[in-house]
Amino acid sequence: MLLYKINTLMRLGLPNLVRVFLYQVGVRSKLNPVKRLQPEQIDDCVFRATKCNVHHSSSKSFVFKPFGWMNGEPVKDIVWMRSVLTGKCYSNMEKPWFCLSDFDSNVGDIKGIWEASRFDWVLGLAKDYLSGREQALDELNATTKGWLKHNSPYLGPNWKCGQEASIRVMHLAMAAKLLNQVESPEPALLAFVKAHLKRIAPTISYAVAQDNNHGTSEAAALFIGGSWLVSNGDKSAMRWQKIGRKWLENRAKHLIDCDGTFSQYSVNYHRVMLDTYSMAELWRRELNLNSFSPSMYTKIGLATQWLYQLTQEVNGDAPNLGHNDGARLLPLSDSDYRDFRPTVQLASVLFLKSSAWEKAGSYDDPLKLLGLSKPQQALNKPSSFHFAQGGYAGLRSQTGAFALFNYPIFRFRPAQNDALHVDFWLDGVNLLRDGGTFSYNAGQAYIDYYGGTQSHNTVQFDEHEQMPRLSRFLLGAWLKAEHVHWDEARQYCSASYRDYLGCSHKREVFLSNSTLRVVDDIHGVQKKAILRWRLSPGKWVISGNQISNHIHSITINSNTDIKRLELIEGKESRYYYQETSIPVLEIEVTSDGKITTEYNYR
Repeated sequence: MLLYKINTLMRLGLPNLVRVFLYQVGVRSKLNPVKRLQPEQIDDCVFRATKCNVHHSSSKSFVFKPFGWMNGEPVKDIVWMRSVLTGKCYSNMEKPWFCLSDFDSNVGDIKGIWEASRFDWVLGLAKDYLSGREQALDELNATTKGWLKHNSPYLGPNWKCGQEASIRVMHLAMAAKLLNQVESPEPALLAFVKAHLKRIAPTISYAVAQDNNHGTSEAAALFIGGSWLVSNGDKSAMRWQKIGRKWLENRAKHLIDCDGTFSQYSVNYHRVMLDTYSMAELWRRELNLNSFSPSMYTKIGLATQWLYQLTQEVNGDAPNLGHNDGARLLPLSDSDYRDFRPTVQLASVLFLKSSAWEKAGSYDDPLKLLGLSKPQQALNKPSSFHFAQGGYAGLRSQTGAFALFNYPIFRFRPAQNDALHVDFWLDGVNLLRDGGTFSYNAGQAYIDYYGGTQSHNTVQFDEHEQMPRLSRFLLGAWLKAEHVHWDEARQYCSASYRDYLGCSHKREVFLSNSTLRVVDDIHGVQKKAILRWRLSPGKWVISGNQISNHIHSITINSNTDIKRLELIEGKESRYYYQETSIPVLEIEVTSDGKITTEYNYR
């Protein structure tokens, strides 16, 4: 296992390892200037009453709804030190952030503390004010003051993560845009933003070293906040503006493949990245700054097309692929957390000069609020695709079915053991499903289950994982796909891998107008191998080698003896920290062979 650890660390990249090392040394000593920051008192109002260019109609007042599914509450009832997940209170709100542990707090998952401090409510209350509820502005200022009272700069858990600080900056800036207060902001608002940039800038190299959305978020905050300060006479902030622009360009070039795949192999983190770049571009236009490079716009356009292909037009849902941490930036639409259309529509207008969807819908709300015209030109309808750099193939039938097949090609660290997973959809309904994430810190059992092979529609050999887990966020012995084939005319794709213990799995996927057919060829079975199909909720019944819910049927055939064909209760998490039961079909064999699955959906 030591050899796998060394090899994995080297694949993370020597420059990134050096950045992390220097960050840790700098923070543990007093070499990093972030440890010498002195807070300034900020107690005035951050927004003022103003005449706005955009008016928003809404029939209901904003309520804070954590992670998009928990019970809503008025912002006045938010308790900043209380976790929305566990109800427990953080006891070290007055300690410098660098003295606090990442995962050993008394409240459990730290995201329960961070959620309210992402300032989604700033946008929600700004929208309320635009709809004519004047009291919302008082609530916005009072809530911000309350946050500062309990979260003094650089003290407590809400200053620990540079990305969390960056999300606050972006949301404050977008609220200022909505309220027409970018050009002449309140001094307290600029002071608040500057306090955040002082926290973010000294540790940007650590964010960059992660090769994920930490770098994009922090770069955007530095660009947005730095340029805002410069435009209001603070020339010392020019360095932040330049650093932010530099890393926005660099991260797009480095983290987004030529097929639009983002480094985190996650649908939700892809959304976070896209919304981040959308906010950066909106801000650039707002201040009439120089355009970003053509190559950056090209990469973000490709990333927009990537998410467009995976998003269901009928309801905006998408495969629960990779990590899903409950993040949703720039929530200007009242749609569900799992509706990815507002993000795609906004990015499509900004970076592709086209509408993703011509038909009017709630996904157009951000365009109206941000003063953007909806283009008459529209993107081509989603079709079958092959994203060869990221390892994704999508098959579409003429009868409304969509199959997503992902195979292992890892330029960056893989998120989950989901090699050769198949996600299957029909008319916006997820029929064969990915388990999700649930939580990053609810115990090892949850990490192992949701990040493991058993949480995906694939084969597990002898109860071991496709890739061994080295730490909470790091897998070893990265798989590499072989024999990759893609034939759009035949609606066919296939790939195979051999894992670190010598087990091999080849999967072929065929999609017709009535049937999804999957052939699994497995070798290296010692005692047993289990093929799992994670089904949509419903009453499924097994009869011989067939299973049915009286709407669809699944037939299993094999050239080796099937020891067990059984329905068990599995778990899935489609929203962060929410867990529900689903039926899982398990097919167990004890020797090498081929297993053929036919899902008859029409």
